Amino acid sequence: MSQPSPLPSYISSATPNPQANRAPWYKNIAPTYAGIFLWFVFWQDAVNAPNQGGLLSCGIGWAFLSLVIAALVCHFLFYMVPGLLGMKTGLPLYIVGTSTFGASGGFLLPGFLMGVLQFGWLGVNIYFSAMALGAFFGLEATSMGVKIIMIAWGVLAAFVGLKGIQYVAKVATYLPLIPLAVLLLLLAKTIGGISRFDPQAFIALSATAAPSSPAALGNFGVLAFMLTFVVGFFATAGAAGVDIASNGRNKCDVKMGGIVGIALAIIITAGFSMLIVAGTYGSPDLCKAAVATAGKNGLMLQTRGLIPVIMGKSAGLIMFLLAIAAFPPACFSSFIAANSFKTTLPGVNPFISVGIGAAVSILLAVTGLAGKAIIVFVIIGATFGPILGAMLVEYLLNGGKWSGPRAGFNPAGWISWLLGAIVGVLPILNIYPVPAAPVAAFVVGAVVYGILAKLGMQTALVPLPAPLADTTR
Repeated sequence: MSQPSPLPSYISSATPNPQANRAPWYKNIAPTYAGIFLWFVFWQDAVNAPNQGGLLSCGIGWAFLSLVIAALVCHFLFYMVPGLLGMKTGLPLYIVGTSTFGASGGFLLPGFLMGVLQFGWLGVNIYFSAMALGAFFGLEATSMGVKIIMIAWGVLAAFVGLKGIQYVAKVATYLPLIPLAVLLLLLAKTIGGISRFDPQAFIALSATAAPSSPAALGNFGVLAFMLTFVVGFFATAGAAGVDIASNGRNKCDVKMGGIVGIALAIIITAGFSMLIVAGTYGSPDLCKAAVATAGKNGLMLQTRGLIPVIMGKSAGLIMFLLAIAAFPPACFSSFIAANSFKTTLPGVNPFISVGIGAAVSILLAVTGLAGKAIIVFVIIGATFGPILGAMLVEYLLNGGKWSGPRAGFNPAGWISWLLGAIVGVLPILNIYPVPAAPVAAFVVGAVVYGILAKLGMQTALVPLPAPLADTTR
């Protein structure tokens, strides 16, 4: 009589993605990631900090250099190891993560957590897409009409994510071109003011518009805030690199897909957005119009908010197109959540689990909590940063290979995640202003895991059945 497998069925029944199903980086990894950064919710906040002068307080050059550093951190620290693990094993994140968090623990972290956090992203998508559609229809941001759009958008995205993602994926191949075209159009309209942008004059203008706003950031402050914004946004997408890069053929595909789809895409989209804001406030006419629209929070630093100033009567159409282009990401968030819940909650109808999650997403949007995108980024970065830090150290300790699942709940992984997450949320709780919190959480997760592993606080490896055993070689 055969002995029962010590592994949970979700691991022992997994099938690696075969080489025959894989393709070059420019057909899968790069376009998948580039589409994420073309989403206007990412690039609209490229200079949006509450301080006087925002992230342009030290000039365009330093802001751009900070952006490049953040892009490289995303590629090398938050993506490369998950990507290589996905390529080498052909297995999804919730299985690869068992080497760090255990065969039982990996079921919840990062598997279930990935699904839960998708509803945070869905809430952000619902909020900003509804704002854009509301602008097209001439609705006030707080009107009942916008709230109805939020409800309809969330329900439709959740439904399509559950049942019709294959159809959305076909359309999504072309829709990301819309925000790219919008960025190019806005840049063409504002390029004349870029050379005349004066950071000191901009700081003074910001102080006049909002005298009680925090003082301008210095060089380190700009870099730290840029890392918080960019890395926090990317954290879950970096972990998803396991699944995305499992479609790559070799190490070159993983590297090139990340360089083009992540680093270059971040620099282009957020870089264009940064130049658009600088060009707006460097142009006398556009600056005057932007100042006239300043609200109680001071100057508008969000690129999307400057579209009416730059485009005039065409702004509504631009907003509408950006919202339409944001629908596939909403569906993909629902789709990822549904897949996660189908695995971790097999006894629950996915319509129920995803429906509950979508209801929470809609509530976050309707109440306006999802509109605080930077805070959302910090929370997500705080929870996934230490996961990726621990996974990186586990990968290095095992000689650049996947070690295979560890028994039960691996203490080294769970303790490193908990301590890293605590450090990451300290600024959100107003306990301590940790700079670049998502990166700090990553570093804590990595360091603590390394120490605990050296102290022997890892559970034993569980032998894998063939052909899964080949994935650890």
